[in-house]
Amino acid sequence: MKNLLLYIDTLSEGYVILATGLTIVFSGLLLLTLVFKYGLPTMLYVYKIISKGPDKKVKEISPKVNQEFTGEIAAAISVAIHMYLNERHDHENAILTIKQARKLYSPWSSKIYGAYTNRF
Repeated sequence: MKNLLLYIDTLSEGYVILATGLTIVFSGLLLLTLVFKYGLPTMLYVYKIISKGPDKKVKEISPKVNQEFTGEIAAAISVAIHMYLNERHDHENAILTIKQARKLYSPWSSKIYGAYTNRF
C-alpha cells in the first residue's frame, strides 16, 4: 500500500511539473505573439511621430546633404581607417626553424620510478 501511494504521489508530481512547464512555454509564446502583433506597430507609430512630426509623410522627408563633404574626404577617411586596421597585425616570416633540444635526464621521465614496475 505504501509503494502504491508513493507511486501515485510521484506520478502526480510529474503531472504538476508537466502542466507548469507547458503553461510557461505556451504563455511565453502567446506573449511574444501579442508583442509582435500589437506592440511593434504601436512602437513604430510612436517613433514616426517623434522623429518626423505627425503631419509629414515618409516620402516628403529628404535627407540633409552636406555640400562640403566630398568624395575626396570620404576616400581619405577610408584609407586612414584601412591603414589603422592593418597596422595592428604583425607580419611575420612564415619560415619555421625546428632545433633539436638536448635531452637531459629527469627522474620524472625515468621508467624505474613508474607505477607499473616489474616486482618479481
